[in-house]
Amino acid sequence: MPGLFILLLSLIGTPLASAQTYSFGVVPVRNALLTAKYWNPILDYVGKKCDVTLEFVTKKSSLEYSEAEARGEFDFVYNNHIFAPSHAAAGYHVIAHPAGEPLHGQIIVPDGSAIHSLRELEGKELGAPNKNGFAGYAAPMSALIKAGVTVRPIFGGNQEGVMAQLRSGAIPAAGVNSRVLKEYASRENFKYRVLWTSEPFQEIPVAANARVPARVVAAVRKTLVGMANDPDGRKILKESATIIGQDPPFGFVEANDEDYQNQREVYRVLWQAEGR
Repeated sequence: MPGLFILLLSLIGTPLASAQTYSFGVVPVRNALLTAKYWNPILDYVGKKCDVTLEFVTKKSSLEYSEAEARGEFDFVYNNHIFAPSHAAAGYHVIAHPAGEPLHGQIIVPDGSAIHSLRELEGKELGAPNKNGFAGYAAPMSALIKAGVTVRPIFGGNQEGVMAQLRSGAIPAAGVNSRVLKEYASRENFKYRVLWTSEPFQEIPVAANARVPARVVAAVRKTLVGMANDPDGRKILKESATIIGQDPPFGFVEANDEDYQNQREVYRVLWQAEGR
């Protein structure tokens, strides 16, 4: 897909020559073009305020992205795979997360499906983004393991790819991130039914690698958190939200690693059950 990545490079823009450049990795829960359109104006705003360049980076699939993240390739990240045991050595620490209600992992079927319970998924395929995905794989699979239901995971690359497969009838059920599902369903007029919803989890975090200077991390955190209170920042947030169909409130709130202990526990239980 060379044309798409040329377009993404044009969306990223040219880094400021005088500014230190830091990569900002974003897990592709949506398609690459939507992801770039959403994040680039935000990163441009934050970078200029902090006198650095935040360079948007993503990958073709969430698995490819997650593997790069586990190697510590990005300076900043937007992803909760960092709580998986496989990512512990990469050295990421939470600094903020999007404002709004907590997210949930969900297992869903199309509105007209004959499936009405988790038990009826026994032996069937379950769509998921990848084996490191939290809301779309780890949380749903942990629930199915506890319920004694065995499914065959089918990995679709990213959250919206999985939902597109479900919508087309290629798979009977899917594990999803509740917020991404809501935005996708609104944009695509997709009707679905929820079979299971997890406990609430904090939104996907923004995190910094330990190698990034503390002054830069502090400046990025302060600017992200203050963005909604600045007229220019608020305008950018609203415009980005429109692109993906995001509901208010917009912006980011301060967060830290302790806010994500329940996500780490879900990963730990699943890794143990799968013998990883």
